[in-house]
Amino acid sequence: MKNNIKIAVIGGTGKSGKYLVKQLINQGFQLKILLRNPDNFPLNSPLVEVVKGDVAIYSTVDTLVKGCHAVISTLGLGIPPSEPTIFGQSTANVIQAMNKYNVHRYIVTTGLNVDTPLDNKSPKTAFATDWMRKNYPISTANKQSEFDILTNSNVDWTLVRLPLIEQTGDHGQIHVSLEDCLGDKISATDLAHFLIQQLFTQTFVRKAPFIASV
Repeated sequence: MKNNIKIAVIGGTGKSGKYLVKQLINQGFQLKILLRNPDNFPLNSPLVEVVKGDVAIYSTVDTLVKGCHAVISTLGLGIPPSEPTIFGQSTANVIQAMNKYNVHRYIVTTGLNVDTPLDNKSPKTAFATDWMRKNYPISTANKQSEFDILTNSNVDWTLVRLPLIEQTGDHGQIHVSLEDCLGDKISATDLAHFLIQQLFTQTFVRKAPFIASV
């Protein structure tokens, strides 16, 4: 029963995270959601437990992960923006807490600018990667370091690489590839469904798929 599975959620009020939270609730999951500003979270559901704090603070992440069966993060820089090194900090804290509480599954989103050994990026994806490196060098380098932290960990991670996120309820087919991003956009609803599916499949464990809407 899904209502016996508790998911720790990071980034649940962001442009993709709010769609994830909606789908998790619709599917009957219990949630613990980390919020910097709980007063700005309008959702009231008996399935949701709010943890107030910052993902950069380990004690907060410890509280979040305790009692959960998996962690899903759609962390962005947020409003007001976090430090551009937040991605590596977050994942390091999450992995430490997961090891403490014997939690194995970690699903996290990132940009298409992250490189992995399996990549065969098209000129278009390579151009977008280079553009991010030039214009957002600190956060781009930090997201790459997040991948390194994951690969050096012992948890069952999946790093989902994304193009532009469309905030839409449209749900359709998606392209998935370990080598290249095969589309310009991803529906936030398609993304939410894909992230939840990863809780029940080993297909992309310790891998970094690109996904895009068809």
